[in-house]
Amino acid sequence: MSSVGALAAVFAEQFGSDWARLAGRWHDLGKYRPRFQHYIRQASGFEADAHIKGEVSRRAPHSTAGAMLATDRFGNTGRVLAYIIAGHHAGLADWFGDLDQRLASTESRAELAESLESNPPAELLVSGNFKPDLRAVPGGKDGFALWVRMLFSALVDADFLDTERYMDPDKYALRNQWPALSELATQFDTHMARLVASAAPTAVNEVRAEILRQCREKAALSPGLFSLTVPTGGGKTLSGMAFALEHARLHGKRRVIHVIPYTSIIEQTADTFRSIFGEAVIEHHSNAESDPEQENYASRLACENWDAPIIVTTNVQFFESLFAARTSRCRKLHNLVDSVVILDEAQLLPPEFLQPMLDMLRLLTRHYGVTVVLSTATQPALSTREYFDPSKNLRGLEDVRELMDDPDALYAALERVRVRLPLDWHTRTDWSTLAGDIAKHESVLVIVNTRKDAHELWRQMQEYDPGTFHLSALMCGAHRSQVIADIKMRLQASIPTRVVSTQLVEAGVDVDFPVVYRALAGLDSIAQAAGRCNREGRLAEKGEVIVFVPPKPAPPGLLRRGEDACRNVLYEVTGQPLAREHFARYFQHLYHACELDKMRICDELFMAGDSLDGRELAVNFRSAAEKFRLIEDEDSVPIIVRYRGSDGQDDSIDNWLTKLRKEGPQRWLMRKLQRYTVNLHRSRATQLLAQGDIEEIMPGLFVQLSDWLYDAQIGLLPEGKPMRADQLIT
Repeated sequence: MSSVGALAAVFAEQFGSDWARLAGRWHDLGKYRPRFQHYIRQASGFEADAHIKGEVSRRAPHSTAGAMLATDRFGNTGRVLAYIIAGHHAGLADWFGDLDQRLASTESRAELAESLESNPPAELLVSGNFKPDLRAVPGGKDGFALWVRMLFSALVDADFLDTERYMDPDKYALRNQWPALSELATQFDTHMARLVASAAPTAVNEVRAEILRQCREKAALSPGLFSLTVPTGGGKTLSGMAFALEHARLHGKRRVIHVIPYTSIIEQTADTFRSIFGEAVIEHHSNAESDPEQENYASRLACENWDAPIIVTTNVQFFESLFAARTSRCRKLHNLVDSVVILDEAQLLPPEFLQPMLDMLRLLTRHYGVTVVLSTATQPALSTREYFDPSKNLRGLEDVRELMDDPDALYAALERVRVRLPLDWHTRTDWSTLAGDIAKHESVLVIVNTRKDAHELWRQMQEYDPGTFHLSALMCGAHRSQVIADIKMRLQASIPTRVVSTQLVEAGVDVDFPVVYRALAGLDSIAQAAGRCNREGRLAEKGEVIVFVPPKPAPPGLLRRGEDACRNVLYEVTGQPLAREHFARYFQHLYHACELDKMRICDELFMAGDSLDGRELAVNFRSAAEKFRLIEDEDSVPIIVRYRGSDGQDDSIDNWLTKLRKEGPQRWLMRKLQRYTVNLHRSRATQLLAQGDIEEIMPGLFVQLSDWLYDAQIGLLPEGKPMRADQLIT
């Protein structure tokens, strides 16, 4: 326990080493009770990682004694230690109705008494010169919950690693074998020098080179909040990494964390970085578990606590970890200290969780040495705003510094499209009319708002071009990747190419069409769609982006609010619709129409009053974690489809399913199968199950049985069997 305390103190050096050291020394005090010792003797053959899995905690509770000792010795302030000690297996708890009752129980009092009666080492119980002082909490009352979570992270990671060092020294030895960021910066500079030297001497590439130069130059600025405002196609990803590496070198930052909104594009970004930095890049999201073809054992270990130099992750993984209660999610948090975090496509931060997310970013930059870069072509309006209705107020981010000298000049230099708005915002275009207009263009991309819309427009296009491509989330990831590769190949070869897609093509898919149609949506979505038009600036004239009003409005919710906000901003615009000044007004309209803390996360975490003095220190950690869910997936289920590649000859999916049936789930195997998964509404999946079209291969995981259920062109067909192309002509 002393070694856990020492390691936890190292992890918490910048925010509370004394607290972490004492938590480490007391966290397993309950192991001295006879009941636990008896369990250990009886279970001497249990597997090496039973401690890490929490089996010891379930079979022989021992995490309350140290928590009770802390409150007995330090009173109210001892609750800080009580939270993290009592939760080091089960996770952080709510105080009232959970932890307070647990500490008040006779069973817990007996656990402490029995542990002390067993005469633990005297030095273990000594608190020394430790004097709990809440005046030093980073961020005061508003930062209390994050601070406790950071201490919790330091304790649980130290506990995991100390157990691993004892039980599995070979595994432990594989950790922290990473190159320094300075070494990676040299590799990056070499790569960029080659890239610049081989780039064609176009106007677009000249602007990209200037963006890169400014990012490197601004890296000397003091740590804090930054924005990187660069039009789509300006090379934000690599320029942002250039800033991060140089900023880390100059200011002693320990790692770079690149956060991406969608799992559908994270692999592409991770592969880009991996081609530069090799195995120093850790790709961590819900789909990225150990893959023997992509990651080694050390990189899988690094996913547990983010101790690698470069992390590529998702909004879901990053922010849900910051609000988590579980040990596995919280374990990595202390490694955020002194990092550079790049929030890619920052405009996609979900409005319903915006307030707690901004509060968290403010705390990280002010008190934990984190530099945050808001990287996007369409900067959201994140500064503080107050309204007559206080419920609409926003506690925003102040002192955000822009990395580009003159973003407006960049927008002018990279203006490669002409945007045509609807003549009448209330006149809708039916799909058959739109299909006829699309057919007049040899190569064109059409982006609509829903999977149903994409399917219907693609169906209408069969009359004009049966070879029209379809892209939507009804297609599994492997299928989409193959179709996108085919589209890119055709465009590069100047082969006529027509594509109907949902908005999934708007982020991270680098296609370049001369004409793009976009169904009315949020202004940021229209800007992203425009980024797929004349992307490289090769056309003699500007590309054409045509905004149309679809047959039906967007579904209620965020899509509808974005559509309404776009109308409000662009209704009387006669100049460039994508001029940068319009975006601040758009996001203000959008955010005003949303509840920015819809789940009342802040009420669970941030205490009232002016300070922590005399407070009950009652935080609802578990409730906040349960509410902070960026993706609500209760109404959808995953279905593994039998996609066999464009030639229909790839039997990989069948082989993996056979392995799953015989050997059960393995992390690398589940990642492989994730690329062949489509999510479907639970009610429709239930119907398909009853019809015998799918089977439940594992609890909550379904597999396609009927051959007709997955179509080689449009993906999953939940509404019925596909018809031949000649039958689709109307």
